[in-house]
Amino acid sequence: MFAVVEILGQQFKVKKDQKLFVNKIDQKEGSKIFFDNVLLVEDGKNFSLGTPTIKDYTVEAKITKHFRGEKVVVFKKKRRKGFKVKNGHKQHLSEIIIESITKKIKKVKSQKDQKDLSSKSDSEKLTSSSDIDVKNLNSKTLTELKDIAKSKKITGYTSMKKNDLIKSINSLN
Repeated sequence: MFAVVEILGQQFKVKKDQKLFVNKIDQKEGSKIFFDNVLLVEDGKNFSLGTPTIKDYTVEAKITKHFRGEKVVVFKKKRRKGFKVKNGHKQHLSEIIIESITKKIKKVKSQKDQKDLSSKSDSEKLTSSSDIDVKNLNSKTLTELKDIAKSKKITGYTSMKKNDLIKSINSLN
């Protein structure tokens, strides 16, 4: 099984138990990190290509050490001008080991959580979109309309007039 993962703007083809040298990651040595930007996964039988990423997969890795790479020498010279400059650079790198390529498991809500959602409070029952009739809004007072607008999270409802409140509540239904 292998995957193509985006790590700090670069794409890497990774397998389980593979050592990888990437640009320095701002985490401590020995810490585990997860990469969610999985672009491609192949497990022998199945092949998944993301558009642009695959949301079901994550790659887990462990940082083994931080170090500086080999020195790169940059030499500039302009002939017949007497100009010579010699510079060096060492890149900061992190060594990581890919521990696993796993598929996320979607959490199914338990029956208790579903019962909690179904048993709304009285104020939520009054303001649910199925209970509010368009004709019924005209008969409500301004304070009742403001309570409905507050529960629907309409911004600026405090300074609105009655007709404007009715229009904004209707636009959400």
